[in-house]
Amino acid sequence: MNLKKIPLLFEAVQKQLVFEDCKTFLDCLPKGDLKEIYHLFLKLQTTQPFDLQAFVHQYFELPKDFDAYMEPDSNRTIVQYIELLWAKLSREVESSAAGSLIQLPLPYIVPGGRFREIYYWDSYFTMLGLRESGQAHLIQMMIDNFAYLIDKQGYIPNGNRNYYLGRSQPPFFMLMVCLRAGMYARLPADELPNEQTPFQIKRKFYAYIERYETQLEKEYAFWMDGAEQVTAENPCFKRVVRMPNGTLLNRYWDANDTPRAESWREDVETAAQSTQKPAEIYRHLRAAAESGWDFSSRWLADGKSLETIQTTDIVPIDLNCLLFFMEKMLFRMYAFHEDEVKMEFYHHRMLNRIKTIHQFFWDASKSFYFDYHFKQQKRSTCYTLAGVYPMFFHMAKLEEAAAMTQVIENQFLKQGGLVTTPHRTGQQWDAPNGWAPLQWVTFKGLNGYGHTVLANKIRQRWMETCEEAYHKFGKMKEKYNVCEAILATGGEYPNQEGFGWTNGVFIAMHTFGKLK
Repeated sequence: MNLKKIPLLFEAVQKQLVFEDCKTFLDCLPKGDLKEIYHLFLKLQTTQPFDLQAFVHQYFELPKDFDAYMEPDSNRTIVQYIELLWAKLSREVESSAAGSLIQLPLPYIVPGGRFREIYYWDSYFTMLGLRESGQAHLIQMMIDNFAYLIDKQGYIPNGNRNYYLGRSQPPFFMLMVCLRAGMYARLPADELPNEQTPFQIKRKFYAYIERYETQLEKEYAFWMDGAEQVTAENPCFKRVVRMPNGTLLNRYWDANDTPRAESWREDVETAAQSTQKPAEIYRHLRAAAESGWDFSSRWLADGKSLETIQTTDIVPIDLNCLLFFMEKMLFRMYAFHEDEVKMEFYHHRMLNRIKTIHQFFWDASKSFYFDYHFKQQKRSTCYTLAGVYPMFFHMAKLEEAAAMTQVIENQFLKQGGLVTTPHRTGQQWDAPNGWAPLQWVTFKGLNGYGHTVLANKIRQRWMETCEEAYHKFGKMKEKYNVCEAILATGGEYPNQEGFGWTNGVFIAMHTFGKLK
């Protein structure tokens, strides 16, 4: 629903804890005209007694979580369960635009639980599983939905809810398009065309990417918006940051500096405990939500307290690797089609970006990549699996990748897979939790450099964690505790079930390297 039309009702619902989860009310559907319901609330709230909870239940239809439960079947494997679950997690086109949902033209997969809408970066990892399940048509529809959002909004929002407008998520759209292009051109899974690739396959691959040329360029422009405003005296504007060598890199940001509507209470409480100005901390919190890592010690000035969050002061390694890949693939597409002007533009951008990443993000003494704090002009000291992205995109030098394997094993590998960071802060993107997308990024990155022993150890431990939890609970989880044999904790909401990217990565790992 449009919060600008019901500001007092929204705040009253959140302050009086009508729902434990702030997101619940946002996802409700009004049972009548919203304007009339709001005027009735304004009139009734002045009367005594006024039961706000009863009012909300009378005039709003509560949303339903996506239930991942199926009748137990001892003969059903975890892969069979997931493949049956795709239909449960599929959402059909809405018949009306009521509520907060941004309508999409085609069906799509939601993560599950409280996440009743499509999510940007989640969807790439979900697609990995859909590909192995033979669901090419669903992948295609999801890509077309994202292209629609770029055309409509100028970018892909965090999710298709109006309260997510103002921020995006890690830009995986190019990877989605390449995944589908590879299927279309019949390339081996996750491979890109190289010098030995037959011309006909290259032509089909780049012809598919070219379908989304407009949207890919629009998304790139979104991340680079304001580049002309950045100078040595004013080194940042929106998502663009000028590095000490003059190269432009990127950060996470949000167009708004107010509490996130879906976590309104939590953000107001965090701001009250912080020494930062409310608008500053709200922007940092929102930027962390754009990163997908909400929340983690990598964003915290003291490494442990959310009220010290400083997301927009940090140039993240993962984001800049994703944008390097976008530049690289646009360069390759234009080179294949012999568009010399655009080819040269993206070639220049990608070379500057990778050179700057090596210069400012790589720490030779620690044999790992770290985020960069541009205001302090120094690297972060926080180990995070975001540092593996240069391996995933094959940007790391051979000697760097070799050295990184020891760091990954010593700092991150636990009995159940990889922790996101080695730090225990109570935040969900820290130890002891492990998340499917980062298991995949690390697994694929190591494989790409031939470090298959460690890659397979990670794969085996993560899959065993998923299988043990599935046999115990009959469901897949959003995240797992990979250090102890208990459920994952931390975050602003309970561990969710379903779960899109966990399903996708499990099937992709299960089928990895198998002949089809």
